[in-house]
Amino acid sequence: MAIEMIASLDLAAASEIAVLALAEAALAGVNICVAVVDRAGYPLVFKRQTGAPYHSIDIALDKAYTAVSFGLATGKWDRRLAEGGEMLRHGLMHRERFVSFGGGLPIKYDGARVGAIGISGGSEAQDVAFGEAALAAWLQNTAAK
Repeated sequence: MAIEMIASLDLAAASEIAVLALAEAALAGVNICVAVVDRAGYPLVFKRQTGAPYHSIDIALDKAYTAVSFGLATGKWDRRLAEGGEMLRHGLMHRERFVSFGGGLPIKYDGARVGAIGISGGSEAQDVAFGEAALAAWLQNTAAK
């Protein structure tokens, strides 16, 4: 029997990604919550800037969980739900931790989904931009090592 090892983020990578996202938000003057989860959706790092909305705590965690669960950015669900049937929309929208607006991004490394980031506290577009910038910088830093 062969056992396949599934790659997942480690604590050091998750911490680096979170710090990069917080730096992007700070440059924009926006206080956010950021969650980085492993391949299974379990939190590795959670950070909340002073002044970030309290509701954003759970939203950031749920965005990351949704993104890693499906391997799809949370902001892409609006279109997918519109194209799907009523049962799909009803079923997913009533899931406790499902988020269908932007700010959750899967993290891929060498083509494998290894975790996800969830950001909440800014506008939807800001949350997405902070996450994308953090992931791009992390991938660039990782390639340079």
